[in-house]
Amino acid sequence: MATISVQTITESGITPTFAAATAEGDVMDNDGSTFLLVKNGGESSITITITAQVTSVKTQLFGETTKSNASLAIAAGAEGMIGPFSPSAFNTDNSQISITYSGVTSVTIAGFKINN
Repeated sequence: MATISVQTITESGITPTFAAATAEGDVMDNDGSTFLLVKNGGESSITITITAQVTSVKTQLFGETTKSNASLAIAAGAEGMIGPFSPSAFNTDNSQISITYSGVTSVTIAGFKINN
């Protein structure tokens, strides 16, 4: 498991740095404005999943609601973006999101946030 660095996008732009996805999954700091860019250089489609940490909430307005994991299927040779992620639903106790992949062969990932 690796920690994916969050890169800040500024007005002058950014040249992204990608890391290899790990079979054990990865984590990334999340402040609610972060998102992921995933490149699938493999020959099979993959699914990236961000695990919801809080899956059920009961509110007076909506009653019992369920939060699902966030997931994105990415075709072979394609790229995809996913996020941002609500900290109250997706953050671990360490203020990170947990990322897993259905396959990691030739899969690279980069984390971003916008400079506000």
